[in-house]
Amino acid sequence: MTAILRRSAPGAILGEGPLWSKRDQCVYWVDILSHNLHAYYLNGESKTWHFPEPIGWVIEREKGGFIAGLMSGFAEVTLDPLTIKHIATPYPHEPENRLNDAKADDLGRIWAGSMHKPITKVSGAFYRLNTDLSWQEVDGPYKIANGPTFSADHAQVYHTDTGKSEIYVFDVIDGELANKTLWLTFPEDWGGPDGMTTDAQGGIWIAHWGPGRITRFNPDATVDFSIDLPAKQTTSLCFAGDKLDRVFVTSAAENLPEDREGGTLFEIPSDLLRGHTGLEPMKFKG
Repeated sequence: MTAILRRSAPGAILGEGPLWSKRDQCVYWVDILSHNLHAYYLNGESKTWHFPEPIGWVIEREKGGFIAGLMSGFAEVTLDPLTIKHIATPYPHEPENRLNDAKADDLGRIWAGSMHKPITKVSGAFYRLNTDLSWQEVDGPYKIANGPTFSADHAQVYHTDTGKSEIYVFDVIDGELANKTLWLTFPEDWGGPDGMTTDAQGGIWIAHWGPGRITRFNPDATVDFSIDLPAKQTTSLCFAGDKLDRVFVTSAAENLPEDREGGTLFEIPSDLLRGHTGLEPMKFKG
């Protein structure tokens, strides 16, 4: 059986937000609580940028650079040299909140969730950053907003409240959310549903926080198959490579010092994916 590959040292406190960049031929991923953005290049090289505050994700910008989700909100970011320009704080009334997970849609907008950093109250929400840099709150409240991911045709978006172990699906009609439905509830022995991605065949892949695995679900929320990982707290995943036939999985060492693989970036080779391939990630068009 093909082995799962380790593409970083262990120890990231809260590895998250993997993003395939065809432009840069790397997978970007973050360690939220260490304030680090990492890049794993497909030639085997790695690089790290340190931020002054927690960073939940980066999304490529069509005109170059990135939009980042920071504790202080949305920001424009360039690398080498690192520059950060604040856009907006979508929760000025909740100074202990932070942005947690995001995806861009086919119209070039960013959909991002938030959560209370100490996780002692339910104060998160779901936001949309528009291409003119305005933003709206589109759903809430959430305890731990996670995901999101779009259906292959972008007609639906899936979004998670890990605090409730619930995943919701919305229709996207004329660019707006409608018809929120509970799509799936994780039973306790599945752990918590964390980051998600969608494959080109329409399946929804979800990382399990707790039991250390990822699962491919069919669009009707039934289980297709699972892949076990060496770290217990798997957090998110993305398809990568020029053929989008490799999967990279982030994980967390947070509160698990005995998990010696926690916080590693893993790669699942293509021959374990049963023929499934990914979708090219959308870019922000603002």
